[in-house]
Amino acid sequence: MKAIEIRETGGLDVLDYVDRQQPELQGPDDILVKLCAAGVNPVDTKVRNNGPMLPAGLPAVLGCDGAGVVEAVGAEVTRFKPGDEVWFCYGGIGGPVGNYAEYIVINNHLAQAKPRSIGMTEAAAAPLVLLTAWEALHDRARLHEGQRVLVHAGAGGVGHVAIQLAKAAGARVCTTVSSAEKAEFAHALGAEYCINYKEEDLVESVMEWTGGEGVDIAFDTVGPDVFRQSIPAMAHYGDLVTILEPGPSLDLKEARLRNLRISLELMLTPMLRDLPRARVHQGEILRRCSHLIDRGDLRIHVSRTFPLAQAADAHQLIEQGHVTGKLALTMD
Repeated sequence: MKAIEIRETGGLDVLDYVDRQQPELQGPDDILVKLCAAGVNPVDTKVRNNGPMLPAGLPAVLGCDGAGVVEAVGAEVTRFKPGDEVWFCYGGIGGPVGNYAEYIVINNHLAQAKPRSIGMTEAAAAPLVLLTAWEALHDRARLHEGQRVLVHAGAGGVGHVAIQLAKAAGARVCTTVSSAEKAEFAHALGAEYCINYKEEDLVESVMEWTGGEGVDIAFDTVGPDVFRQSIPAMAHYGDLVTILEPGPSLDLKEARLRNLRISLELMLTPMLRDLPRARVHQGEILRRCSHLIDRGDLRIHVSRTFPLAQAADAHQLIEQGHVTGKLALTMD
């Protein structure tokens, strides 16, 4: 089978389009999936640059997100049969299991039935960002109806689904964007108020939108500077969640005065620490998101696709920044 493999860390040139042996079922709970598409995420570029996150190490096949058709099942698999369409988030952070490939073998409990109303490309682009946004908003911040939510980088991969998940839960949403075009995109997703961070002051804009009270939840998808800037935009007793490390020199005096609850979100933890119960929970999240997608309350925006052999072009675009929605690789 064809696959994108890295044998050393570095720039775009370490992404090798190679022939690998097609994987085979290893256990009675396994399924063999013929991949149709794979999502491209910033973590893929970080593994390429910095090295694998698992002891399996190099050589490694990248790609955490996948969608495809079940081609074979283990003797004890009852959830799926050959021909079923599935989506999942697994692999891609070390060793030979990843989704930049034509086939993958995974435990059947890691996969879920693909939403009926979307294609393989959208399904492959979705799991990692959906799990990240859902865990941040629902599990960490305890989102509920009527709250005011600030989503940073609302036109990005995580941000564009976070807007929709918050809206579906009955929250009011504002978001940060970098252009009028991205503001229009975010409004179409359900954002009530957009802040162009290049031209407007974040705290002043949030306070204007909230009548001086601040937001109940702020979701940082950008990094330490944005995390710090969000603190004075928060309502007292609010929830501030970040998917990145806040940084070593963090002054939390104002956060303490506001009685903020600060949370960290990393949806890769079940893979990194081998936590089966957490994987079950993530499966339930994908099932619930599938329902939202099929009833029209959640859409996945894929701005560009690339053939598998052109993975380097997708990585280059990710590293240039400001991608709207998601990117995906296709195996057709």
